[in-house]
Amino acid sequence: MYINSTGYYIPAGRVHNDHFLTVNGLTNDWIVQRTGIVTRSIAGPDEGSDSMGLAAIEDALKSLPYDIKEVDLIISACYSPYDTVATLAHVAQQKYDIDGAKAVYVSSACSSFVNGLEIIEGYFAMGKATKALLICSEHNTYYRNESDPKCGHLWGDAAVAYFISKERVADSDMTIRGIYTCGLGNIGKGPDGVHLRPHEDGITMPFGKDVFVRACQYMITALDHVVEPLGMAITDLDYIICHQANKRIVNNVAHQLELPDERFINNIEELGNTGSASAALVLAQNVAGYPKGTTFGLTVFGGGYSCGAFMVEK
Repeated sequence: MYINSTGYYIPAGRVHNDHFLTVNGLTNDWIVQRTGIVTRSIAGPDEGSDSMGLAAIEDALKSLPYDIKEVDLIISACYSPYDTVATLAHVAQQKYDIDGAKAVYVSSACSSFVNGLEIIEGYFAMGKATKALLICSEHNTYYRNESDPKCGHLWGDAAVAYFISKERVADSDMTIRGIYTCGLGNIGKGPDGVHLRPHEDGITMPFGKDVFVRACQYMITALDHVVEPLGMAITDLDYIICHQANKRIVNNVAHQLELPDERFINNIEELGNTGSASAALVLAQNVAGYPKGTTFGLTVFGGGYSCGAFMVEK
């Protein structure tokens, strides 16, 4: 599979750690030490999951080497949608009048983007699609509970869009060399690790320690599953992009792999935890600055639990 174009949208608003001192009693120093976050992105009053997703598509269209109407599969992948019936996939289909395309919504917490990528792989393998649009837009602040001292300070908003084809369509295409996902609801605290229940208390993380431990373990496991069939080791990758949940998780992964911080690309300090968009967003933000042939390993962990990873060669 090939990535033909990427785009993203990050709202202009930022919330500094100092905001939370009066909200849930957490200091800037404590938040930085525990999470690595200094500010987080926040959607404006006239923005939402759908508008951010459409803006990300518009950004990707700037370098798309074919007409968007050639897309025959649209997937919206996230856990914080505006609407679970009229999904972002359907909204995008309407806006661009993409006649006859399949429109699908998929959610598996913070591994949703990678799950969407694997679904595209399946449609391609069955011969039921040839060009796909994968949109991931997380409006975390729509659902967050700022007063929760366990996770109210983590969340940021952003969207990312990838156009993906079964066959190479341009010299500028990036190659996806492997994809892996796995549900982990049967381990540890499983489905109880993170909740999003809008009518109760928003996004909560009752078992943060267990989430931390499992994320550090299974993000490495997922990446191993991607590179091993290619005859590679994780350390052979030029750069690694982890789910931007917590900088301490990234540091722990780096320590386990005995790799320097310079091999990891992050945006969590400025944007916070942008959910399932985060790893794909980091790649979209930074990939233009790297030479052809650079390899990236993206690995994620979802609070349901689930994990996923994929490898990209520019």
